[in-house]
Amino acid sequence: MSRSFEHARILMYSHDTFGLGHLRRCRTIAHALVEEYRGLNVLIISGATIAGAFDYRARVDFVKIPSVIKLRNGEYTSLERHIDLEDTLTMRRSIIRHTAETFNPDIFIIDKEPMGLGGEVEETLSYLKSRGKRLILGLREVMDSPHLLEAEWKRKDVMHKIDRLYDDIWVYGPPDFYDPLVGLDVPKGVREKLNFVGFLQRNALQMDRAQYQPSGDYLLVTTGGGGDGAELVQDVLRAYQQDPELTHRALIVLGPYMPQEQRTKLTQEAAKIPYVEVIEFDSRMEDLVAGAQAVVAMGGYNTYCEILSFDKPALIVPRVQPREEQLIRATRAAELGLIDMLLPDESSDPLRLAAALKALPKRPPPSGGNPELRLEGLRNIARIVGDELAARDLTPPVA
Repeated sequence: MSRSFEHARILMYSHDTFGLGHLRRCRTIAHALVEEYRGLNVLIISGATIAGAFDYRARVDFVKIPSVIKLRNGEYTSLERHIDLEDTLTMRRSIIRHTAETFNPDIFIIDKEPMGLGGEVEETLSYLKSRGKRLILGLREVMDSPHLLEAEWKRKDVMHKIDRLYDDIWVYGPPDFYDPLVGLDVPKGVREKLNFVGFLQRNALQMDRAQYQPSGDYLLVTTGGGGDGAELVQDVLRAYQQDPELTHRALIVLGPYMPQEQRTKLTQEAAKIPYVEVIEFDSRMEDLVAGAQAVVAMGGYNTYCEILSFDKPALIVPRVQPREEQLIRATRAAELGLIDMLLPDESSDPLRLAAALKALPKRPPPSGGNPELRLEGLRNIARIVGDELAARDLTPPVA
């Protein structure tokens, strides 16, 4: 039976400027924690425009802060064009601080961005630290190429701030897959806080049926949020157009952030190909991955965890700019025999991609390439959180 922490509270922060990755990761962790511990409440602060499109379990809720989007050149802009970026960041900072004061969490978990977007959580971190709260930084197993991350963090003095403010750093991957701080000048204090918890397992639940239910075998093509996914979808459509022997059914999910113009163009093109079906978005991608014969993706963190969780043969065509995170992850996973990889300039050759798509369903699943691989992240996080809450003596006395 699960333990009870009647008045325990966890606050999570997900800056979510581009895509859905951060919010989906926070939601996965939050759901695992409330399932494990009765009475625990989790509140997620998110800047994702479609934070409300997802289902949340009882005792998990979210606070939506004004959205900021990342442009392709890496700069940020306010989603509401008539509101100045600085004003938007000021509002976000104020809502985050006020939420932390009112909600009064025992633990504050920050996803990926140590001080938040534009440093917006630094003040809240200092405030909660002064109140004796536990501060945890959660990092993807791959952040970015070391030279890009080093430059960004040096400019903002991030490493010293992590050392000073955070109690723990969770890495959402196993130690033998990749070290997110490789190649950086890491202080001893920061290195000692690193805890490789493992990949985050996903489940497909009958109660969580996808809104869209395909029947029969299909290749799932997903670009995550879709904001920069049009090229991969275009490549897949061209492969079908050029190779008459490519007759596997394909379900393409465009993603909610794909620009409308691209979405319309790709949908019209796909309508002419009998084997291809296109949908815009499904908030329960886990079910679509679980039902697929194989997966074609750009290989963001969540999709990668789903491929491993449901043990699906996968072809990854990673994004290579402005961040190299997907490229590094795919290269490492291909080295370990977990997936097949094509670079974007390779996948733009229709016949080469068609050959890869035809071979994909026969490819061994990830477990065939690496049977040792286990996804223990959620179990490890639940144990760490349970120990921390028990140490805070939040368990009611037994009558």
